[in-house]
Amino acid sequence: MTSQWLFTALVLLVGLERVAELVVSKRHAAWALAHGGVERGQGHYPVMVGLHTGLLAGAVAEVWLADRTFVPALGWVMLALVVLSQALRWWCITTLGQQWNTRVIVVPGLSLVRRGPYRLVPHPNYIAVVVEGLALPLVHSAWVTAIVFTVVNAALLTVRIRCEDAALRELATPDPRTAEVAR
Repeated sequence: MTSQWLFTALVLLVGLERVAELVVSKRHAAWALAHGGVERGQGHYPVMVGLHTGLLAGAVAEVWLADRTFVPALGWVMLALVVLSQALRWWCITTLGQQWNTRVIVVPGLSLVRRGPYRLVPHPNYIAVVVEGLALPLVHSAWVTAIVFTVVNAALLTVRIRCEDAALRELATPDPRTAEVAR
């Protein structure tokens, strides 16, 4: 089996991991909305989905169409970073429990999570996203995909993190009018 096929299998496994995330996210979002949650940032969500789908498709397409080679010194290090980013992502998911989903949903009355990776940095999941977005394509030298994803993702994360920070401030100091409605 060629390294291109092995890389394609790796990307498919990452894609399956994304599907698992979406299943968990959908269940958690339904819970949050059923408990009075209010969604924020709906406008950037489809862009985020498209970008992450593009990362997977672009990495495979570049490897095959540009005939990228596997460079062991780069590829093995990048693979280790991909695995570590997945571990960090699932640490974030398990730490937040039902409060985690791929959307920004504020549930009145819940407290901010300050344990697990959240005791160290405010948005640890985005560290996983940044590392994976750079490392996954570079496992098989797909440097164009790595650069394009990283640049576009930086712009998207600027919007996303501002949205989340505003929602988290709302959670930390709820609007009295919202609190009245939630009672």
